[in-house]
Amino acid sequence: MPTVSPISPFDPRQVPICQIDHDLPAVASSLLSPQALKARFLEPPDWQPEVVRESFLSGRPPAQAAVLVPIVMRGPQACSPTVLLTQRAAHMKTHSSQIAFPGGKVDPDDANIQATALREAQEEVGLQARHVQVIGELPTYVTGTSFWVTPVIGLVSPDCQLQANRDEVDDIFEVPLSFLMNPANHQRHAMDWQGQQRHWFSMPYLENRFNARGDVKAIERFIWGATAGMLRNLYRFLAANPTRREKT
Repeated sequence: MPTVSPISPFDPRQVPICQIDHDLPAVASSLLSPQALKARFLEPPDWQPEVVRESFLSGRPPAQAAVLVPIVMRGPQACSPTVLLTQRAAHMKTHSSQIAFPGGKVDPDDANIQATALREAQEEVGLQARHVQVIGELPTYVTGTSFWVTPVIGLVSPDCQLQANRDEVDDIFEVPLSFLMNPANHQRHAMDWQGQQRHWFSMPYLENRFNARGDVKAIERFIWGATAGMLRNLYRFLAANPTRREKT
């Protein structure tokens, strides 16, 4: 059973699924290339984020934060991009052991929100800024722990060298972007907790990892909560119809 943070004293895997959006289309692979992703942020569509705040708030003072959504350009011509994710250390005070993007609170010395995301990524997983091309941001997402999080989208060189900071991160892994941008893999959950209705998305991913002997071990990566919510917003952004440009 996973360790959970004080804001979620339950195992989210055990909460029933109330809906899976099989009727929604996946984002076409042609829209997931580096060129297409950059073009989408240069000319964003008319869209609205689906998840802007979590249904339960802790009452803590709000704190500005940023995460890097690192899209690693895997495969020939970067045709098989992945999203780099972390599993937070079990001893963390908030969101312990959960799947997360690299990120954290804004530091007064940070030049801007993108600088926060890049600094945190280097501190947590050793990702150097020279390997990241920032292409845009998504709207702020408010977590139940009162973090006002700006997701910063970055294209990451596949030859980057990573090293987990064990004070904050237990593991680093990647999930195909095509998997995350397919609503058939998005599960909706809902439950009553302390007199309030809580609801969230999850995107469980089964990773096949090889050990030193070459044996394969299947690991379930249960992506849920804030991370899944921000990925759902990325899906809505990429799946939205392009903005039509007026003829002159």
